[in-house]
Amino acid sequence: MNVTTVWEMGLAATKLHPPVPPGQLVRRSRLDDILDSGVDSHVRLVLVSAPAGSGKSTLLASWLAGRPEAVAWLQAEESDSDPARFWSYLVEAIGRAHPIAAGDVKPVVVGSKGDDLVVVSALVNELAKIADPLVVVIDDYHLIDNGSVHRGMERLIDLCPRQVTVVLSTRIDPPFRLGRLRVRDQIAEVRGADLRFDTDEASGLLGSAGQSLDRSLLDQLCGRTEGWAAGLVLAGLSLERASDPGEFIEAFRGDDQFVVEYLHDEFLAVVDANDRQRLLETSVLEQFNGALVDSLTGTTGGAKWLSDTAVVNQLLIGLDRTGTWFRYHHLLRDLLRLEARQAFPERIPGLHARAAAWFESQGDHGQAIVHRLAGGDVHGAAQLLLVHGPRLLASGQTETLRGFLDQLGDVAKTVTWCALLYGWCEYIAGRYSQAEGWLDVMIEVAPEGFDQTPATSLRMNISLGRGDVATALDAARKVTATHRLVSYSCDLVTAIGAAHAWAGQAGEARRTLRFAAEKAEAERFRTAHVLALVYQAIVELDDGSAASAQIAASAAVDTAQRFGLATYHGVAPAYAIRARTGGDPVRAHADALHALNLARRASTDLALGYVLTACGDTLAGLGDSAGEPLLAEARSVFARCPDPGVAGRYLTRAESRHGIAEVSGSRVATLVEQLTEREMAVLRYLPANMSQRDIASELYVTLNTVKTHCRAIYRKLGVGDRKTAVQAARDLRLL
Repeated sequence: MNVTTVWEMGLAATKLHPPVPPGQLVRRSRLDDILDSGVDSHVRLVLVSAPAGSGKSTLLASWLAGRPEAVAWLQAEESDSDPARFWSYLVEAIGRAHPIAAGDVKPVVVGSKGDDLVVVSALVNELAKIADPLVVVIDDYHLIDNGSVHRGMERLIDLCPRQVTVVLSTRIDPPFRLGRLRVRDQIAEVRGADLRFDTDEASGLLGSAGQSLDRSLLDQLCGRTEGWAAGLVLAGLSLERASDPGEFIEAFRGDDQFVVEYLHDEFLAVVDANDRQRLLETSVLEQFNGALVDSLTGTTGGAKWLSDTAVVNQLLIGLDRTGTWFRYHHLLRDLLRLEARQAFPERIPGLHARAAAWFESQGDHGQAIVHRLAGGDVHGAAQLLLVHGPRLLASGQTETLRGFLDQLGDVAKTVTWCALLYGWCEYIAGRYSQAEGWLDVMIEVAPEGFDQTPATSLRMNISLGRGDVATALDAARKVTATHRLVSYSCDLVTAIGAAHAWAGQAGEARRTLRFAAEKAEAERFRTAHVLALVYQAIVELDDGSAASAQIAASAAVDTAQRFGLATYHGVAPAYAIRARTGGDPVRAHADALHALNLARRASTDLALGYVLTACGDTLAGLGDSAGEPLLAEARSVFARCPDPGVAGRYLTRAESRHGIAEVSGSRVATLVEQLTEREMAVLRYLPANMSQRDIASELYVTLNTVKTHCRAIYRKLGVGDRKTAVQAARDLRLL
């Protein structure tokens, strides 16, 4: 499955279009002027911030309909708090509005799992290429609750080129430094007070009912509702049938509680019984079309019912210009759900089950899972995750996946693929022990014949994450022994190549990594492509060729920059190697600092220690006093690694070069003396995470015997410690 396929799954087109303006549309020129001024003066942010029901979405949709600029619209939902999901939709919205190279940014979103620093850099680079004005609108931004997304949006607003204006519609102010934008005159704002309808605007909103009212009654109604759009819309629903408009207005008020009471006592009480039933049943849905309404309610004519209802009720909102998809205004939706729970609580799980079946039949497994969970069918949701879970993982939406898994409760511990998916979520979050725990659960509950390849891939990545090269290498050898490398995913092939690279197995690493890069390029998995090139640079430096390492590192950096991944933390070793092997001291210094900055963001201990070593080596060689402390920090990082492989040897070599250690750390070419059979038996246990006492127990010898054998092994290999002995033994093909 390539990135494009992953990307297209689950993208709801209705999220990428402005809502359809209601029939009683009021042009609000005074607010249009504020918005026009913001765009025309190229402010960085237009902020429309006001309470629910103020008419924010309608205002923006009608205003933009009269503007000449291309418009990218994103209707935010709570599920968009997953960074990969949020940026996926935003990039898609922009790509549909303007011919940017969205196809180049999409793999960056997926590969970086929505890393705000990486994605925004790539997106800004594409936006800088466009010449024509673009307005990017995010509606209901208050539903986003993720610090990474907020940081990315604030950075996007700061870095957007002059021809791009960001517009946010929200109920609460976003956690940005708005004061800074105000001081710099880079923000235009429309607030709740601005959105209040005056008497003339209210008359237009009320339509024929408003035209029959005299001015004093309109003034009174605006006063009682404080110009609140939702309150005025509700008043308009009853004014036409009110026998005494003055008496009705006298009793009407526009606060939230009154609206709930009004919708219950006035609106639902007078609708046809069949319509009422259909309203209550469809309230379990977030958005719907005619076919879904029919499937859910067991009726026919759903499409006509929706279009007829939308004409007379502005609380049913059209989501596309074809009149196909709709949603309820949240005030109406919340009341309908409350009424449904009171009217037929026993039927609600069944309604969710019908909705889930419909969405599953349409290939929307994400919405199907949502409804399975809402209906209490956790086993059905778990079954759907067999298909949808890997898609979420491949598209970088780990927070969405984890949210689903968390809702399964203990059921996740009984389903093989759910345990495996949980393990991947924990690994990506850097919680390796928990990831291993879920791997153990998976193995315990796996049925006979279950394909263990994905589990092997996870175990290999966990081992590399923890700095346990021996375990990763063992897993890699088991996978390659199947002779099915060509059928594996590019990220698994890259992990196999990485294990060989860290283990100093240059020949195997080169072959595997070349194939991994080709496979990743074909599948358009750009992070895997870049990582394969980064590991090739590590192989060349360890093999002793500075020139080859320089070429490989430069190729990795150049490719990362071309892909918009220059700020991806996985590229840090390439920058560090380019710094170490380059001939320009100024660029070497800059590369080293950039590598350190990237590596400290999210790297594993193995990669972090390697970058600290290479940068410390470089800076110390340049006479920078920061070099030696970096080498000391690398030593403390590698102390946490059971087996750091060639990275540990590189550190020892760098310490020796700069007079910090006496041992040279050079590659061992030959044994000082052949190892005995008993010493070889002990050597085979050294890569394992076992103490000398544990090894003695396994071999049925005393602890002192093992200690004696270890001293002999170190002497014959010409090394001073266990980790260096393991790598030296690998170099000599003893392990």
